[in-house]
Amino acid sequence: MILPTAYLPPLSYMQALMSEPAMIEAMETFEKQTFRNRCLIRDAKGELVRLTVPVGKVEHKQLTRDIQISYQTRWQHQHWITLVSAYQHTPYFMYFADYLRPFYEKEYKWLLDLNDEMNATLVSLLRREKPTSVISGQLSARTEDWSGQIWTDKHPWQTELSILDTLFDEY
Repeated sequence: MILPTAYLPPLSYMQALMSEPAMIEAMETFEKQTFRNRCLIRDAKGELVRLTVPVGKVEHKQLTRDIQISYQTRWQHQHWITLVSAYQHTPYFMYFADYLRPFYEKEYKWLLDLNDEMNATLVSLLRREKPTSVISGQLSARTEDWSGQIWTDKHPWQTELSILDTLFDEY
């Protein structure tokens, strides 16, 4: 299976990535306003929040592998503060936060590098054992068992929310 790159991808993307051998397409033409550099989360109030990794000027038919991240704004700081605010009260945020924080402290030149490293970490976290101090048992690599979203008791199911909703609430 060939997938485009994705920033904090949705549950459906992670299911595809983990269920079959997958390759990330780097030679495709970069499409603006897609999950390649955007994700959707729900904040602590249940409101939808779109996080976007700013990229440099994108030329016509520029390849995804050539997309550079822009640091003209403090997007990493803003994303991290938003993630903490949205998820700090979920069951597993404190356990997994230290694995994700470095992505918001290191400057990556290429979007593809950020996404690849972050997604490799997410796959690793989804496949590991639950912390015994929180709950005993082993994580299910069977992604069809994941229910996926927090706040569904107050807000309707939202398609394509970031895998973070599942990670912080289910594990």
